[in-house]
Amino acid sequence: MCGAVRYEAKAPLRAVVACHCLQCRKTSGHYAAMTSVPLDRFALTRDDGLAWFRSSEKAERGFCRLCGSNLFWKPTGQARVSITAGTLDGPTGLCIERHIYCDYAGDYYAIAEAVPQLPEH
Repeated sequence: MCGAVRYEAKAPLRAVVACHCLQCRKTSGHYAAMTSVPLDRFALTRDDGLAWFRSSEKAERGFCRLCGSNLFWKPTGQARVSITAGTLDGPTGLCIERHIYCDYAGDYYAIAEAVPQLPEH
């Protein structure tokens, strides 16, 4: 949001996965809508504000320490990064392909998309 972190992700990007797990809900304030790309097609072009938080032994989360924007999720030991879809510039052509961890969805919303809704990953 503030521009202290900028990145490039070269297509193709994975379709968006909406994650309703507790960590995604806590870091985003709702559920997290994430796309993904292999690290060899991802580059940080500005990282002045980038900070990483190890949220579990399975993953770390990247955010802007200046404005607080939730930006990335990177699984440990995998050569890919998930990117919050709302941070992509311009039309993306992406759509939500599935919802995961639906058993953890908040009680204040209903999942309306006619795409798979999985209780776990």
